[in-house]
Amino acid sequence: MLVRNCYTLFMANILLVNLLKKSQAILVFTGAGISTSSGIPDYRGPQGVWKTSDPVYYQDFVHSEASRIEYWEQKLEAWPCIRDAQPTATHRAIAALEDAQKVHMVVTQNIDGLHEKAGTSSTRLIEVHGTNLKVECLNCHTMSEPDEHFAAFAKTHSAPLCENCGGLLKPATISFGQSLREEDILMASKATNEADLVISLGSTLSVQPAATIPLAAAKRGVPYVIINRGATDHDGESCLTMRLDVDINEVFPAAVNEALGE
Repeated sequence: MLVRNCYTLFMANILLVNLLKKSQAILVFTGAGISTSSGIPDYRGPQGVWKTSDPVYYQDFVHSEASRIEYWEQKLEAWPCIRDAQPTATHRAIAALEDAQKVHMVVTQNIDGLHEKAGTSSTRLIEVHGTNLKVECLNCHTMSEPDEHFAAFAKTHSAPLCENCGGLLKPATISFGQSLREEDILMASKATNEADLVISLGSTLSVQPAATIPLAAAKRGVPYVIINRGATDHDGESCLTMRLDVDINEVFPAAVNEALGE
């Protein structure tokens, strides 16, 4: 059911609220569309990041000082926006569902850390593409806060190294050519087998292998809802229960409030 007009949107909202009320183990899958109203640009859209700069591939980062500097320059430019961004009503609604003990797992493609800022607990959150809110040593895997590293890089324009072991430091995101973390994939796979409702928010569901996660749960026969402005790669799937082509922040938070009786 593709929803655009007001009448069908009203009926779809009733169905969404009922699904939220009945479910006790929701798998929420999120993409860049839930964060753009926070001022964070997406990557592939008309004004996306990759329209103005090319991504630095992981192997280039590891083997080339020039590539590491280019990577850190890109991250330095984006850091104030990431650091100061605040969660949207949708991020907060997802956290409210968790507080009501309805969320089994939140799986996000986003690296902005806004689910964490909104209050989603680390035990219920899988950031499959990592997070910009931490810097990781590629050798000893020590995590540290980004501000000090960006401040140092802004002064020296030398790619920072780990104080503990001298290893390469990199914001804790998954770059092109870098493997996803095995533990994240295993946790997500487990969640697909235990969810009783799947909701995809703000994703075109085109990035693999992440997009296989909500589909795997839906193919078990649990309800599958997609809310995204614009087409997604799962729009033609027979296991799709409801497809809302609307602004997420105008629909989802209100449905959550109604489902929770707020």
